[in-house]
Amino acid sequence: MEIIPAIDLLGGRCVRLYQGDFGRVTGYESGPLEIAASYQAAGARRLHLVDLDGARTGQPGNLDLLRSLAAGSGMKVQVGGGIRELATAQMLLAAGADRVVLGSIAINEPPTAIGWLNALGSERVVLAFDVRLQDDAAGPVAVTHGWRESSGRRLWELFEVFLAAGARHFLCTDVGRDGTLAGPNTALYAECLRRYPQARIIASGGLSSAADLPALAATGVAAVVTGKALLEGRISLEEMGRFSRAG
Repeated sequence: MEIIPAIDLLGGRCVRLYQGDFGRVTGYESGPLEIAASYQAAGARRLHLVDLDGARTGQPGNLDLLRSLAAGSGMKVQVGGGIRELATAQMLLAAGADRVVLGSIAINEPPTAIGWLNALGSERVVLAFDVRLQDDAAGPVAVTHGWRESSGRRLWELFEVFLAAGARHFLCTDVGRDGTLAGPNTALYAECLRRYPQARIIASGGLSSAADLPALAATGVAAVVTGKALLEGRISLEEMGRFSRAG
């Protein structure tokens, strides 16, 4: 299991939102390039970059930073946040991103996202499904617009549609856990891979310490994205590096 450190960008600064709320922003003193360099030095091979400015406006807000990170960090960069047009995805890839992360467009307009998947190639696209657990047997429901709105689409439906279209990489977040340090939802990921063992699933949300990593790896996920736990020292760079090498 690969550990993918996350950097959320807002106005060129590294920040974290609590539960996706722009009104609850935590800023960090170190700059994105400095933070990325520390992750690369510890052994990270890939960086997960979230363009919060892009999520707000629909236009890439940190292209220069993306270029710098892609060219100088020594890591592959996957980037998401407000990608609402194919041309935007192509612009991000041209700027050096290794993969683009498609969220709301994939959930709300699967045929459009499938067209982009075909245009860009399955190795250049990560489908991001933010979900809330439900009290019924139909499975978690995908949410959009900063997790405020239910799409009405179930997670299992989305997996089936996109796997049939040739998608390989999926970022799945239990939004009830994200940013809470409450521990990852291992049951969710185990069920995803029981149903869809061919999917390469990236876990996200709730990672609180290195003690969470073995159980998460045991579910079969390909990788885990973590931001807050690294930024706040709950997982040390040394622990991240050791687990990445072992995994």
